Amino acid sequence: MENKIYKLKTSKGEIICNKMIVARDMMLRIKGLMFSADLPDCDGFLIAPCNSIHTFFMRYPLDIVFLDKNFKVVKVIYDLSPWRMTWMYLRSHQVLEMKAGTLIKNLNKGETLEAICLN
Repeated sequence: MENKIYKLKTSKGEIICNKMIVARDMMLRIKGLMFSADLPDCDGFLIAPCNSIHTFFMRYPLDIVFLDKNFKVVKVIYDLSPWRMTWMYLRSHQVLEMKAGTLIKNLNKGETLEAICLN
């Protein structure tokens, strides 16, 4: 999934994000969205591997989806404010970060998402 752009949708076809960037590089994972004024030319930022996040040095709140290796939803957190930490979710392998208010509200734990490569 390196250097690729993905569309992420539910099994019912609902779009989670139209342009998801995957951060697998160590430095990109460490920096994440800290200090940014907005997401970097995308509406979803996937950090992998990852099972816990913080929003230190963030300028805006996030909607968060913890996913296992098969994109099965482990945990959903809406509107996580800056300067917060999440629990560690041991079943999670990757975390999707989106601007607060942009994640669909009916996303449920256990649902499997589909990542479609766009390039």
